[in-house]
Amino acid sequence: MPTTPYRTSNNMYPVNEIFHSLQGEGYHTGTPSVFIRFSGCNLHCAFCDTPIHETHSMTSSEIVENALQFSNVQMIIITGGEPSLFLDDDLVLALKKTLGVPVAIETNGTNPLPLSLDWITLSPKTGMEGGDIFPCILSRCDELKVVFCGQDLKQYDHIATDHRFLQPRYSDDPIVRQADLEACVQAVLDNPGWRLSLQTHRYLHIK
Repeated sequence: MPTTPYRTSNNMYPVNEIFHSLQGEGYHTGTPSVFIRFSGCNLHCAFCDTPIHETHSMTSSEIVENALQFSNVQMIIITGGEPSLFLDDDLVLALKKTLGVPVAIETNGTNPLPLSLDWITLSPKTGMEGGDIFPCILSRCDELKVVFCGQDLKQYDHIATDHRFLQPRYSDDPIVRQADLEACVQAVLDNPGWRLSLQTHRYLHIK
């Protein structure tokens, strides 16, 4: 397990929040899921709006108990921050055994992942401001979900995946947001093999 300033011990996990909602992005959009968001990240992307420094130390059992309180759960989604800094097979297997649903991760791909995961969403941040601190080392995933900032998409050609999504960068400025959306739509039209992903939870005003 990598050493980080957020992990307090080998038996504890730094959790930002656990909540029940619909997956708003990518292949599983609309799926009722429990999200387990870890605190801390090894990158400093300029557009990040996640409060990753707010943390609560929790054991594996406490995380599982929190996830069990929700009904109609079709997937567990481990996100962050950067969850690969902290996630291990012990927690993944405990969640799968107790809840009986697939466990997915959303990762920037800069660290190895537990082998017991059922779905890998890779969102590399290379070529973005604050995203080049560590390289993306993953070359295979279930879905590739790239935040589009005008970068050359050929840099992702080596990544093996069945699903490629481009997602417009989000801005609180409605003029910038619309311009980024239009640029992303055009990039999808210009690049065969890519599909559009929207952060539908923002439009629905849900978490």
